[in-house]
Amino acid sequence: MKAGKSLIVIGGGAAGFFCAVNVARLNPDLSVTILEKTGKLLSKVKVSGGGRCNVTHSCFDINEMTKGYPRGGSFVKKIFHQFFTTDTINWYKERGVELKAEADGRMFPVTNSSQTIIDCLLQEAGKYKVAIKMHHEVNEIFYKNDKFGLKIKNGLNLEADYLCIAAGGFSKMNMHEWLIKAGHSISAPVPSLFTFNMPKHPITKLMGVTVGDVSLKMAGTKLQQRGPVLITHWGLSGPCVLRLSAWAAREVAEKNWQFAISINWVSQYNETTLRALFQEWRLKYASQKVFFGNSLGLPKRLWEFLLLQSNIDEKIRWAELPAKQQNLLVKNLLNYECEISGKTTFKEEFVTAGGIKLTEIDHNTMMSKKVPNLFFAGEIIDVDGITGGFNFQNAWTTGYVAAKNIAANFVAFNT
Repeated sequence: MKAGKSLIVIGGGAAGFFCAVNVARLNPDLSVTILEKTGKLLSKVKVSGGGRCNVTHSCFDINEMTKGYPRGGSFVKKIFHQFFTTDTINWYKERGVELKAEADGRMFPVTNSSQTIIDCLLQEAGKYKVAIKMHHEVNEIFYKNDKFGLKIKNGLNLEADYLCIAAGGFSKMNMHEWLIKAGHSISAPVPSLFTFNMPKHPITKLMGVTVGDVSLKMAGTKLQQRGPVLITHWGLSGPCVLRLSAWAAREVAEKNWQFAISINWVSQYNETTLRALFQEWRLKYASQKVFFGNSLGLPKRLWEFLLLQSNIDEKIRWAELPAKQQNLLVKNLLNYECEISGKTTFKEEFVTAGGIKLTEIDHNTMMSKKVPNLFFAGEIIDVDGITGGFNFQNAWTTGYVAAKNIAANFVAFNT
């Protein structure tokens, strides 16, 4: 075999590391270098899941798993046949890292520490002699005479035989210019996985209240999600909100994040069943004050808030509840309408929708259809998932598929 061939991976995040360490393991004859533009490695891994790292999702059916990707579902469906959630679990297990599944499907290391994942990847990099260069921001790439040239912001020029771009999601179109110059097209980036701002809305006074089973619907669309919601001092957050923001990312970006939603606080009920329940309560709790309590499972503060929003006086008893106020309460429970004005980045879960167009990537190899020996992995491509481990699984899968094919390409080239 010929010696001296090299791979440069742009990006020191999950996808970049996974590509680099697997290439180096699968083919030790290939020199592998990771370039990271900042002074931190695996920064998203570090903060994910509140510092626990939501490694993947405990879904073992490819068709079901792909339902967690608002964009790129059909693409990941194809590549999951090469490396899926089961492979992720086994890969880490073989390196002494056990994962556990929680009730909502999220999977974390049993240590409950993201540092476990970081240490594992760094150990693999050390074991297989992956070079890591920090503060190396790439300004330009070009392909000439079967080699890649890279211009680094600090003035360096580097060269490689293979290149994998795993630089994460860029929030602005102009940040993709060096990729466009390299010959690729970009699906315009928009934010995903964000919370909803409701400036000065009275419900924000309930900050800290969590409701376990809520349905949210974006007005004027069929977009709807169900799950836990957290009321914050700026508006609404929680898994249900984040999932809706992901599926509606492009629609709400076009509206400049000014849109309306309707909230069903009691998803297990419809109008007929709720009215029947209230009629039962009128008899069963006739002498009790409506404010006294509820059997809907709603937090006390939210129940009282919705009663006040329905013009129900604190002294009114169930037997005395006027039909007009009851109708308004039914509406506020099943269809509480809110105006959303803006978004807030949801800490570590923030994801950018958009990136390299999938039609320009060979799903079998993760190699560019336009530039030979140029590969992509992770959030830089136009794939994004909902919260719950879906985005990391995309990173592991695309990183591994790219690695496997870079290593195989090098072997085929040199035999």
